[in-house]
Amino acid sequence: MKRPNPVQWLAYTFGSVLPGELREWVRNDLTGPWAVPRHIVRQLVPLLPVFALAFLLPGELWLQLSVILLGLLLALFYIVAYMPMNRAHRLVKHGFPEDLESPARAARRAAERAAYEAQYPH
Repeated sequence: MKRPNPVQWLAYTFGSVLPGELREWVRNDLTGPWAVPRHIVRQLVPLLPVFALAFLLPGELWLQLSVILLGLLLALFYIVAYMPMNRAHRLVKHGFPEDLESPARAARRAAERAAYEAQYPH
């Protein structure tokens, strides 16, 4: 599977659409086994300059680090809260259905459905 170069990945973190040859990478990025941690990192990267600006605030280092920590906690709250909507938006932007799920999760759901139907036939 082809991976984006650093410039493409950085543009992707800011919301850019990747070229078609990276479509499979995007699918794996959004539905793969490590999709949640990758999403958190991807959403935090654009905020790094904002966190760096905290060092320009007057005050002692502990106060500047406290401001960064508070901003980080607030950012993490919103990143996790809006993760399903952001994921669906990125999937649609790259030409996938918004409810696309990972192959492992789809197989698990099919197995659960088959077990349910075997136990409770209609």
